[in-house]
Amino acid sequence: MDRRKFCFISASAVTSRMSAMPALLTQSASSAPLISTVEIARIDRERILRAADEYLPQGPITITAFSSPRSHGGKHDYSSEGDYWWPDPKNPGGPYIRRDGYSNPENFNAHREALIRLSLHVPALVSAWLITRDLRYAHHAALHLRAWFLDSATRMNPSLEYAQAIIGVTPGRGTGVIDTLHLIEVSRAARHLEDARVFAQAEFDEVCGWFAEYLDWMCNSKNGKEEEVAKNNHGACWVAQAAAFAALTANRDVMDLCRDRFRRNLLPDQLAPDRSFPLELARTKPYSYSLFDLDVLAIICQIASTTDNSPDNLWQFALNGGIRYKTAVDFMFPFIQDKSKWPYAHDVEYFDDLPNRQPSLLFAGLAYREPKYIALWRTLRPDPKTAEIVRNFPVRQPLLWVTPV
Repeated sequence: MDRRKFCFISASAVTSRMSAMPALLTQSASSAPLISTVEIARIDRERILRAADEYLPQGPITITAFSSPRSHGGKHDYSSEGDYWWPDPKNPGGPYIRRDGYSNPENFNAHREALIRLSLHVPALVSAWLITRDLRYAHHAALHLRAWFLDSATRMNPSLEYAQAIIGVTPGRGTGVIDTLHLIEVSRAARHLEDARVFAQAEFDEVCGWFAEYLDWMCNSKNGKEEEVAKNNHGACWVAQAAAFAALTANRDVMDLCRDRFRRNLLPDQLAPDRSFPLELARTKPYSYSLFDLDVLAIICQIASTTDNSPDNLWQFALNGGIRYKTAVDFMFPFIQDKSKWPYAHDVEYFDDLPNRQPSLLFAGLAYREPKYIALWRTLRPDPKTAEIVRNFPVRQPLLWVTPV
């Protein structure tokens, strides 16, 4: 397959250079953003450069460095095992059973850890390049992308047939598509990286081609189709990924599909009249999953929305009764501001590690021009440390999202 035919992005330089950022400050008071790209770069400069400088000496590590004897896939096939599945004490050696909210540390997780590592390194390196224009950062980010998506010895196959397997039950599930949520910010970073000219155009096209192949798998495989129609945060994660990869590969049909699913399925299925996420509140980690779903829906709006007043502006789309995405942010806002007000059950694990600097507050604050969202976003921790919290925190470099591509 010629991967390049999938990638239609222009080779022309994008207009995201930091030297052009002061233009944002010359807008009228009525149209200027509540927080500018320049200010976000200032806020995050130290943390970005600290991370990027830490990552510069570290080479790529892809899934080919790890294997599980229980996986049904090959060396280049991503595999993982469901987090909340454990041996059955009544049937040792039999099929695993589910304990929702309790992660089994013995399950195979090395491929997902490698993927999360990629999602930490590449966005930080590209953000450092945006701030400094030091090509060392851009070249090192490109090194990771080549290893993961181009090099025949280390690349990952563009499919997820063996993700979230359950021992004794299934070699892989549609649920596993959520594992590549961490490629969303990698794909955003790649769009910025094109301007650095650290790839030959044919190489960049091939990176786009990998994502195009994976997007095709998401849309047409059994596992991908199962995840697409999930009603809870899994369905939202499918749409967020599809929108991000459609943006990278200029796939207008899939982008239209993502907007349609947001309007017809995600908001109606997930947002209750009281503005809560009942499918997430029913979990053993209701606070964590409510924050997670809030963030993922914001990511969809950020990627797929138009800037006009058409139905394709997902920020403004409303259900009957006027319920829109903003109502969900308003519902969660007081519980992000003061977690002690949370009226539901506490999460069975890691409740004390939340909240963090939720991207939903920044994205919604900019979209709705709501100062209190931005003010709260400024006060929160930008870098969670607990592995399970990091797993559900896929957008960590806001500079990539407020800088135009």
